[in-house]
Amino acid sequence: MAAESRTSRRAQGARIEALAAAHLREHGLVPIAANANARGGELDLVMRDGDSVVFVEVRYRRDARFGGGAASVDAGKRRKLVFAAEYFLAAHRELARLPCRFDVIDASGDPDAPTFVWLRDAFRADDV
Repeated sequence: MAAESRTSRRAQGARIEALAAAHLREHGLVPIAANANARGGELDLVMRDGDSVVFVEVRYRRDARFGGGAASVDAGKRRKLVFAAEYFLAAHRELARLPCRFDVIDASGDPDAPTFVWLRDAFRADDV
């Protein structure tokens, strides 16, 4: 893949994640971090929903031919997200005792105005 194409895809991904964060803010969530790098993975969005810490994975697919974005959050990806969340919480002790959940934003359609399906509590840390 050419460097220009990778840069373009990264920019598109960053734009979609920003739109997803705005969508979640409109629904009352409060941002804590975006693109938080942790050992073994990256957390797209970390937000507060009341007293809970919410780790949000944003997945974009132009169409649902292969199951859509949410279907791409397979067991391996869930393990990486849980591990990254544990690492994040270890670094942010003030959040470590709060309830946590894992949400997925399934984004599809036009990348400049995607449609979002918000899957709250998409999976649990105990399930991986």
